[in-house]
Amino acid sequence: MADKKSKFQQNQPGKFYVDDQCIACDACVMEAPNFFEMNDDDGHAYVKLQPKNQLELSECLSAMEACPVEAIGSDGD
Repeated sequence: MADKKSKFQQNQPGKFYVDDQCIACDACVMEAPNFFEMNDDDGHAYVKLQPKNQLELSECLSAMEACPVEAIGSDGD
């Protein structure tokens, strides 16, 4: 389970975030490329855009479910 105390600073503020458990597998980027991006220099994903409607929310939830290490949280501020 993702920990908002360990989220990357690069995440855009809001509900979704990626924390330091990310293994850079690219699953979230493949599921929701409009919302997740890889930081190739540091080797992790981050949230580049927060969802604004139900369809976008569904995409982010799919990305969260696809994460093999549960590094995506949905309880951010």
